[in-house]
Amino acid sequence: MDPTLWSRVTDTIAREFSDVADAEQTTRIVLRLSLAALLGALLGFEREAKGKAAGVRTHMLVCMGAALFVLVSQESGIVPADMSRVLQGVVAGVGFLCAGTILKTDHEERVKGLTTAAGIWLTAAIGVAAGLGREATAVLSTVLALAILGAVPLVDRLMGKAARDA
Repeated sequence: MDPTLWSRVTDTIAREFSDVADAEQTTRIVLRLSLAALLGALLGFEREAKGKAAGVRTHMLVCMGAALFVLVSQESGIVPADMSRVLQGVVAGVGFLCAGTILKTDHEERVKGLTTAAGIWLTAAIGVAAGLGREATAVLSTVLALAILGAVPLVDRLMGKAARDA
């Protein structure tokens, strides 16, 4: 192979991978995407432990995907005012995904999957927070979501028992 051609090919490949300019930017990308994956996994583990269809992988992918959309937009130099269009796209896309988790049962009053849909929606929002560099907000939201998913069923059971005992 011609050395000049080989040099042009390697230079082109190097330029294509030049979106990560320095260690600071690499650290930022790794931290934000890893945090999104971890927080999504925590929510997914909770849902999977309760036998729900959307488990660890789904929550991790949704959270990381949302983080990636906003992170890539930020890294490419989008002005903050235009970020709203990216966020609208994420919300609409995840809303479409969530709609697929909601099922109406044979009984007209019974709908299944609303909590799963809301959880996926929240997971995307947590991913957006992580992708925007709002790590504390993402972590706090995850902790609150886990508290809600864990505590509300307990309160429901206690209230149901109190109503039966009354």
